[in-house]
Amino acid sequence: MHTITIYCDGSSIGNPGPGGWGAVVSGDAKVKELGGFDTKTTNNRMELTAAIESLTSIRIASNVTLHTDSRYVINGITKWVKGWVKNGWLTKEKKDVLNKDLWQELEKVSAKHEVSFEHVRGHSGIDMNERADMIANGYARKEQVKLFAGTEKEYTEFLKDMPKARVVSKSKSAKRTGPAYSYVSVIAGDVLVHKTWGECESRVKGKNAKFKKVFSQSEEVALKKEWGA
Repeated sequence: MHTITIYCDGSSIGNPGPGGWGAVVSGDAKVKELGGFDTKTTNNRMELTAAIESLTSIRIASNVTLHTDSRYVINGITKWVKGWVKNGWLTKEKKDVLNKDLWQELEKVSAKHEVSFEHVRGHSGIDMNERADMIANGYARKEQVKLFAGTEKEYTEFLKDMPKARVVSKSKSAKRTGPAYSYVSVIAGDVLVHKTWGECESRVKGKNAKFKKVFSQSEEVALKKEWGA
């Protein structure tokens, strides 16, 4: 059985808003990058799409290790999906599972392979993971993204010309004051971005939640990654 390694990522500007996804698929001494854009989506949908598209690109049943920094994707496909299927794709509150269409597709394409879903920290210095992040964010910003396809040796040279991802300093951002770029909240692993404090407060008030004010798009992206989106 073929052995394949995947690093994939998703991003959205706003929640919902324009988004992108990126993936690096390697195996048999070859590497192929994938990516795409959606005009109105969410970060979680892009994370799911990245996993689906990268697995779909593998034509032969393989032993796959898929790396993602999304706890949402990992917990959903390895834990929550069993309960959803049993309950007819309804939550405990008898509502449709959020992003049901993508979860169903991910379950379908995963079944074609032996897949191990592994969590990787965002911006942790792993070249393929950083590259997946760059592709996703590039598409979300509607940039012209050059996707690689070739040998592992050629890819090593290709990556030498890639800029390193910038990580927002938590200590510096925590001390800053001024108008908010956005507010980020997380409840039970579901991360949302709010453009106003009123929206954020409405969601988190009286609930077991985390939330934070951020001052730039880059801080927003970094915080979403930190909180598992």
